[in-house]
Amino acid sequence: MPAFDLPPAELERYRPDIEEPEGFDAFWRSTLEEAGRHGPLLSVREADSGLRLTRTRDVTFRGFAGDPVRAWFSRPAGAGETRPLPAVVEFAGYGRGRGLPHERLTWVNAGYAHLLMDNRGQGDQYGCGGDTPDPHARVPGGPGVMTRGLRTPEDYYYRRLITDAVRAVAAVRELPGVDPTRVVAAGNSQGGGLALAAAGLVADLAAVLVTAPLLCGIRRALDLTDADPYGEIAAYLSVHRGAERDAHRTLSFVEGVSFARRARAPAHFGVGLRDTVCPPSGAYAAFNRYGELSGTGPRKEIHAYPFNGHEGGDAVHVRRQLLWLRTVLDGPEGPEGPEGPEGPEGRGTAPGGACGVR
Repeated sequence: MPAFDLPPAELERYRPDIEEPEGFDAFWRSTLEEAGRHGPLLSVREADSGLRLTRTRDVTFRGFAGDPVRAWFSRPAGAGETRPLPAVVEFAGYGRGRGLPHERLTWVNAGYAHLLMDNRGQGDQYGCGGDTPDPHARVPGGPGVMTRGLRTPEDYYYRRLITDAVRAVAAVRELPGVDPTRVVAAGNSQGGGLALAAAGLVADLAAVLVTAPLLCGIRRALDLTDADPYGEIAAYLSVHRGAERDAHRTLSFVEGVSFARRARAPAHFGVGLRDTVCPPSGAYAAFNRYGELSGTGPRKEIHAYPFNGHEGGDAVHVRRQLLWLRTVLDGPEGPEGPEGPEGPEGRGTAPGGACGVR
C-alpha cells in the first residue's frame, strides 16, 4: 500500500483545528471523580507464570463505575521490593486482552515494574484472550466495541475504557515496589490512544510512549480509511442513517488530540507513514499539538517509518523507546554513560523538539 495520507513535509507541520465539545473538561472531571470514589485495588494474588526471572501477580483494580478490571503486574524476580522501581503501565491493542503473563516481557527485562491492563469486553480477536467483562455492554451498538453506545458520550464504550486506563495508573502506584513518581503510560494502536488519554488526564506521569494511536484525528480518519476499527463506525452509520451528528459529538469527547493538548509528560511517538488502520495524520496532529495547553513545553519526539504500515518501526522502534525512556527516567547520563550502550540514538531531543522523519 503506497503512502496515502499527507506528504511528510506537511505532516511535520500539521496542526488541525479540533472541535472540542463544550464541557469536555467537566465531562472527564466528573467521570473520574465518580470512579475515584472507589478504592483503586481489589486484590493482588501471586501468579505462577512458569518464569524464574520474573515475578508476576494477578491484579484486580476498580475501573469505571467501580467495575473490576484485571491486569498482570510483573517485576524482575531479583529486584527486592524494598527498592522501588519505575513502572510502565501498558495498554493493549484493539480486540486484544491481557493474554498470558509471559507474552510481554520487554519492560520487565529492561528493569521496570510492568502493569498490563486488560481491555474490558475485548480479547476475542487475537492474542490469548481477556478476563474482564464489560457490565455495560448492553448499551446499543456493535458488533465491535468501537460503536458500542456511540449515540451518547455518557454511554460510549471508550468513556469506560479511558477511565479504566486512568485508574490503572492510580492502582500501580499502590502496588509494592513501585516508585509512584516514575510511572509511564505506553501503548500501540488502541493502546497508544489510551496512553495519550492518560497523559491528558493524569497531570504527573513521568513519560508517555505512543505508537500508531487510535482515536486521533477521528473525523479525518473516517474520511481516509475503511479499515477496522474506524470502518466499524462507517458501517454503523451506513445503517443508522442520520446518526452522524450524535456520533461525531460522542467521538469528540474521546478525541486524542484534545487529550494531547492537555498533556505535560515527556512524550515519545512512533508512526508508519503507510498506516491505513490509524492514518499518520492523526498521530502527527496529536504530536504537533502535544502539551500546548500545559504551559510547560514538554520534551517530545516522533519517529516516522516511511515504508511501514500499522506495524510501524516494530522492534526497531521499541529499541528506540527503551533508550529514550532510560534518559528520561535516569537523566541524560543514563546508567551506562552519556549516550547509553548504543550511541546517540538513545538520547532524547531538547525540550519541545522533534526528530525528523526517518
